[in-house]
Amino acid sequence: MIDLRSDTVTQPSEGMREVMANAVLGDDVLGDDPTVIELQEKAAKILGKETALYVPSGTMSNIVATRTHTSPGDEIVTEAHSHVYQYEGGAFAALSGCSVALVHAKNGLMIPEEVSNSIRKAEGSLSHYPNGSLVCVENTAQGGGGTVYSQDTLDEICRVARERDCKLHMDGARLFNAAVASGTDPARIVRDFDTVSICLSKGLGAPVGSVLVGSKADLAEAHRWRKMFGGGMRQAGVIASAGIYALENNIERLGEDHKRARKFAESLETIPAFSVDLETVQSNIVFIGVEKGSAKGMVSEISKHGVEILDTDDSTIRAVFHLHITDNDVEKAIEAFTQI
Repeated sequence: MIDLRSDTVTQPSEGMREVMANAVLGDDVLGDDPTVIELQEKAAKILGKETALYVPSGTMSNIVATRTHTSPGDEIVTEAHSHVYQYEGGAFAALSGCSVALVHAKNGLMIPEEVSNSIRKAEGSLSHYPNGSLVCVENTAQGGGGTVYSQDTLDEICRVARERDCKLHMDGARLFNAAVASGTDPARIVRDFDTVSICLSKGLGAPVGSVLVGSKADLAEAHRWRKMFGGGMRQAGVIASAGIYALENNIERLGEDHKRARKFAESLETIPAFSVDLETVQSNIVFIGVEKGSAKGMVSEISKHGVEILDTDDSTIRAVFHLHITDNDVEKAIEAFTQI
């Protein structure tokens, strides 16, 4: 099967398995796993931040960051299709006690004016409003089909958020896809954000784990919330070593996934049964429009032809390209869609 359901389906390479087998271990809850420490220091250096915290998942990384920056009764500003809002089980409400102000954006990319307009403050509202205290930006924006923010837009969002006395968190689950696609240094992309979450188990190919980076003060608070949310791990160097390998070996090659996604998208656009907005195909994700109400049936039909995909709503299916997909796989996938 050609598995295009997500870039989370990647398996460790032989080189990655070797470093996992030979990882030097300690107890990360006690703070002495040397491999975890190395991963955290490497991630912080790459992103130009003071320190970092290794956590089991991207969802936990976002949850910990949200809880670090907010108090119960606060409000978070984020895009309407963001992972924080759509795919984390309402954790912002259950674990941080926050409401959410949704920004409806073209192709998943918020504009500074709409972010500013969505920030509500309790002060001056006769206590009617919650206190908007955190702006969350997702880059790439999976809700837009892997779209990439321009640096000017990010800088302006950060500026207006600061003016409104808000903290800033970037859900950078696919940050390195954004860096490769835009040609911008990752540290520059996240320069003005208080915290950044990067996922190691998507395009970078590690089996598990994310890293939250930021200032020493914020990460000290985040460490406390990681403990309370059950994210402390013991001999975590086994999996942290895979993260180190991923950061050292699998960033630049993300461009190959982007090229394959683009070729696939351009080919499907010529098939009458499907529609692709090529403007949104900026990284490794392709959203494919189908007849309304047919998405689940299309997923099932494509599977019969050897390609696994997912539906995102009743008229859209999604293909995600990753390190296990070859040029030959792309050709086979295109042929499968042609036969539908």
